[in-house]
Amino acid sequence: MADNTLKGRRMRGGVRPSKTFTSGRVCANMDCDTKLSQYNRREHCYAHAPVKFPRVRGRIITEGT
Repeated sequence: MADNTLKGRRMRGGVRPSKTFTSGRVCANMDCDTKLSQYNRREHCYAHAPVKFPRVRGRIITEGT
């Protein structure tokens, strides 16, 4: 009878730690005193972050079409 067992090896290598930034940073908006997380790479807090629109794939529809 055939042996139908699976064999494998343990994964090697560790998990890379999260990138951290300097602690104690404050939002770049003049009127905001929100402390930023050490894991937040941006200069603004969520409430004052500039709006970014994702890249849209597909056809661009013009008004004349």
